[in-house]
Amino acid sequence: MKKEVRAEIIAIGDELLYGQIQDTNSHWISQELTQIGVRVVRRTTVGDSREAILNAFASAEKNADVILMTGGLGPTQDDLTKPLLASYFGCDIELVPEALEAVRGFFERRGRELTETNKLQAHLPTKCTYVPNEVGTAPGMWFQERGCVWMSMPGVPHEMKKLMTDFVLPKLREIYDLPVIYHQLIRTVGIGESWLSDLIRNWENALPENVRLAYLPSLGEVKLRLTAFADDLKTASDAVEKELRVLLPRIEKYIYAYGNTPLHEAVGLLLKERNQQVAFAESCTGGYIAHLITSIAGSSDYFNGGIIPYHNTFKHVLLGVSEQTLSEHGAVSEETVIEMAKGVREKFDADYGVASSGIAGPSGGTANKPVGTVWIACSHSEGVETKLLQLTQDRTVNIHLTAISALNLLRTTILRETS
Repeated sequence: MKKEVRAEIIAIGDELLYGQIQDTNSHWISQELTQIGVRVVRRTTVGDSREAILNAFASAEKNADVILMTGGLGPTQDDLTKPLLASYFGCDIELVPEALEAVRGFFERRGRELTETNKLQAHLPTKCTYVPNEVGTAPGMWFQERGCVWMSMPGVPHEMKKLMTDFVLPKLREIYDLPVIYHQLIRTVGIGESWLSDLIRNWENALPENVRLAYLPSLGEVKLRLTAFADDLKTASDAVEKELRVLLPRIEKYIYAYGNTPLHEAVGLLLKERNQQVAFAESCTGGYIAHLITSIAGSSDYFNGGIIPYHNTFKHVLLGVSEQTLSEHGAVSEETVIEMAKGVREKFDADYGVASSGIAGPSGGTANKPVGTVWIACSHSEGVETKLLQLTQDRTVNIHLTAISALNLLRTTILRETS
């Protein structure tokens, strides 16, 4: 197989460490490098500190073949990347006439004066190859030193992307015989990461050397990423598909989609395929489930409507929940969500009625029903499915987890009814 090419991304700037700016650059660069077969092995963020930046350079050199840097290229004293690269490679900084003309033209086109400070942008380390920045003033700097490729780019996203697209990516393809990196994302719900790991441990341990597995847990679900490395796309994709055929019988009931399809879209596709409709009665989720469903274009094909009966009066008046049920069992009970689910299904003439009622927090809990206690229900032609959730103390987390659980209850009900 072709030799693996490893990359490290170094994002430079105090503003990144202070949280004043989000580092979207490193995320984008990682995606683009993966597309051409370069494996990102580490992403590092450092502040505007001489010691920190030099340490990052030294560490990256030991770790990677390709080192891509963003930020720290301005003309002011706090921008350290350029002088530190010159120091690190033991060279001077000199005026590059071509770069000066590019900076001058940039300012002239905008009717602005080129100051002495701005002229400093055209002074570059003598060991670098000057890479024009057509949409900004800070040039890119390309080095091939100490057995590595180094590229320094501005931190401004559109400037960085232009340099990456026009120069860096084609240049890497030119100098390296790159392998293919192929990913398949398997999205699961209804099972925790540790349980999923136990379930597939033997399969995972038997994976071939060129196929790797990663667990990507998030609130309410776990994504599995299978990555194959090969000389060509067909070999890589075939290797992943072969492993998937072995994996699927073990966890098929938990898989709701592949790739970038979220749960609410996957549920919508199930309903659309079967020409069925759903309606929601949301108490503790406050319309969040309906919001997720309607965030997908074309959801009117399968979403009939919803009600947010936050007060018990409207559970009774709008959904027909009996006063006796509310009095004897309370709003947060299996009995209440069953009647809510039945009521909303009937009111909106839907195939499925989904209901939620719980104590999202941070207050409102009791000894018998603490914060995080939630009941969900799904009414359908054959009956009603229910589930009790014992969630967290965090209101936002509880709302999100309830939505995920309710959508999964709807998903499993649909599959069971139509199997």
